[in-house]
Amino acid sequence: MEDGTKFRNIADLDIADYLDKDQFARVLNNATSIELESGQTLFEQGMPARAFFLLLEGSVKLTRLSPDGNEKVIDLIHPGQTFAEAVIFNGGPGFPVNAVVLSPSHLVSIDAAAYLDVLYDSPKACLDIMARISQRLHWLVNEVDRLTLHNATYRLVSYLLDQTAGASDESCDVCLSAPKHVIASRLSIKPETLSRTLKRLSDSGLVEIQKDHVVLKEIGALKKLIQLETDHFPCTDKKNTLAVEIH
Repeated sequence: MEDGTKFRNIADLDIADYLDKDQFARVLNNATSIELESGQTLFEQGMPARAFFLLLEGSVKLTRLSPDGNEKVIDLIHPGQTFAEAVIFNGGPGFPVNAVVLSPSHLVSIDAAAYLDVLYDSPKACLDIMARISQRLHWLVNEVDRLTLHNATYRLVSYLLDQTAGASDESCDVCLSAPKHVIASRLSIKPETLSRTLKRLSDSGLVEIQKDHVVLKEIGALKKLIQLETDHFPCTDKKNTLAVEIH
């Protein structure tokens, strides 16, 4: 893999946390830099999984197509995240999703065989990666809960709050790294429902919509909003209907 200033922070990402310096160097020696433009496909469902990926810049959507050709967004990948690593362990038929670039993106393709060689030599690295995959599984279970047992407001507010890790309970500016119809698909709601929900949150003073940004003006209040829905508190006052009426 080529050297350069654009890779100078790669060792700060979580992929380096469970590999020692030599192991990390072995992995990077078999990695490839990839730069793609918006709309380009990184891989398609069913393609052999000979690598997994680290996103350094840009955004990527992971999708599947229904039998009638409708696209369902499974996940949105943000800078610093790795993806498609679990599939390299199962020896299956290939990638279970499509990966399409949403904005000009810089990625690192990490060779699966080289990565597995490193893991074969390190029981500790194997245990660490098993812990990461277990955490991911727990996240997916929670995501199924969120997308099937809660309403549109809960899904959208949870999604926005997920982008504010480390922020205070006051305000935070969230950049929408994907078009609204893509985010709607990711949250399993209709685009028009997403727009209505954002408007109601804006009218309530909890958020401010600015083109491709959403300012969360009252993070603490938004957290309480979804906690009320989670706790199944009854809602008889009109000022509280935001948490239960939007589906």
